[in-house]
Amino acid sequence: MQFEVWAPQAERVTLECDGVTRALERDPERVGWWVGEADAADGSRYGFAVDDGPVRPDPRSRRQPDGPDGLSAVVDQGRYAWRAEWSGRPLAGAVLYELHVGTYTSEGTLDAAAERLGHLVELGVTHVELMPLCPFPGRHGWGYEGVSLWAVHEPYGGPEALKRFVDRAHELGLGVVLDVVHNHLGPSGNYLPYFGPYFTDTHQTPWGSAVNLDAPGSDEVRAFLLGSALAWLRDYRLDGLRLDAVHALVDTRAYPFLEELTESVDALADETGRPLFLIAESDLNDPRLIAPREEHGLGLHAQWNDDFHHALHTALTGESQGYYADFARSPLASVVKTLTGGYFHDGTYSSFRGRRHGRPLDRTRVGAHRLLGYSQTHDQIGNRAQGDRLSHLVSPGLLACAAALVLTAPFTPMLFMGEEWGASTPWQFFTDHTDPELAEAVRRGRRREFAAHGWAEEDVPDPQDPATRDRSCLDWSEPERAPHARLLAWYRSLIALRHSHPDLTDPDLGDLRVAHDEQARWLAFRRGDVRVAVNLSPEPAAIPLGSRPARVLAAWEPVEAPGQDGLLHLPGESCVVLEQE
Repeated sequence: MQFEVWAPQAERVTLECDGVTRALERDPERVGWWVGEADAADGSRYGFAVDDGPVRPDPRSRRQPDGPDGLSAVVDQGRYAWRAEWSGRPLAGAVLYELHVGTYTSEGTLDAAAERLGHLVELGVTHVELMPLCPFPGRHGWGYEGVSLWAVHEPYGGPEALKRFVDRAHELGLGVVLDVVHNHLGPSGNYLPYFGPYFTDTHQTPWGSAVNLDAPGSDEVRAFLLGSALAWLRDYRLDGLRLDAVHALVDTRAYPFLEELTESVDALADETGRPLFLIAESDLNDPRLIAPREEHGLGLHAQWNDDFHHALHTALTGESQGYYADFARSPLASVVKTLTGGYFHDGTYSSFRGRRHGRPLDRTRVGAHRLLGYSQTHDQIGNRAQGDRLSHLVSPGLLACAAALVLTAPFTPMLFMGEEWGASTPWQFFTDHTDPELAEAVRRGRRREFAAHGWAEEDVPDPQDPATRDRSCLDWSEPERAPHARLLAWYRSLIALRHSHPDLTDPDLGDLRVAHDEQARWLAFRRGDVRVAVNLSPEPAAIPLGSRPARVLAAWEPVEAPGQDGLLHLPGESCVVLEQE
């Protein structure tokens, strides 16, 4: 078979394959590329040496059986016999579920996670969003320090396990989305600079030198990232990608990388006949990110909406530190602004940033399904000192209110694994760095970060302690027992209503009407004939909904539909969904 590698500054490149070393030749058709033939089959181990240096794994490795520092392995993508006939599931109308393979089950593998997919079918979600799967040092970690952007972490099961997981999900009618990280690579096992200018000092990011999207050599770096993204969608039949922190992709070229990526993914969707989509994580509040390319946008299909999370979190918990400060001044008004306008910061002053931030979203042109709404994510839980979930901070009634707002809002809802039953397990920051110096640096950095916010060092979990990961694994005995079973039933009811009532998936932000009382702490909104009311106060509330007859579709506590006076009498820390006749 043919091997190839991009090493534009090399004078000599050799291939080591199954213990045999061969010199590669320059490719006369492609500048900087080296090619050669060798006998190899699925599982053959190989690597490249530049200018007689050490043998390193292939930058485009499809498998790293011995981790990021070991040799690559050949993967025959045609060996797997797909079972499921799958035509895809679009983003519009979806309910996403963010899942970390390493803690979804105690086994921490893709095969073990696949055994639990029936729970998600019963819950009613439509897509599983897997946190990053690329190889990283050790066995356990979040995945955001991955390397080998074309490969699957071997302790999770490697490439074959991912195919089995996707196949099983598709058999059950679930789409699969993968979180990919293009803005940086991990500090350990990252050999890309050995081969070429994959990074540039022209720009700096929180992780050091930026990925080279616009400096000399960037054509091939962009092709590397594009090829990786398309490989996940094509070879593993994934339905979409979540792009980590796209605001850190520094790119000054006239044809932005993100636009090139969306164009390539749309072309692959046309080729395969399956709806494929890209979801960005961005803190820019820039609607051009999700505006169509024909309208001079970048064409991404959706983005996470942290503003909605921040507003909802402050309304539920009363927290006001850091970036919550602006939302906490009038929490319910903040929720209302995001429900009706998408962004909270749309050109307004951000005290956290010390400047104005964002720009308005055109509600007449952008469908609300292009914004993902959530009350919890891996970031918002795991980046807390002790990884405490919302279930550790508020009452079951307020958890029910949070679910009602997320699952009946106009945005595409996303859940974080375990929230549907109010999991008691935390989700903490954990690593398994094999480099002792790096492990100690991460440990010290974590403690120093939270010491600045008043945390005692001994109260900050040690990321390298295996117990930190173990504490973060879901307890699958909880969904069947009180009080978790009641919350799970509530989530199932709300998701079923979302699927059965078209008003709840109407993407028109301009059609939503909201009323609220900041002091009494209630909020109600209308979506077509559906009315949603939440009472965040511990005291009962009388909420004016109008005199049109209505019936209760779902309620956290027993409640009657409004009488002739149009008042809904809602118990404290409770919520209800009604349909008016």
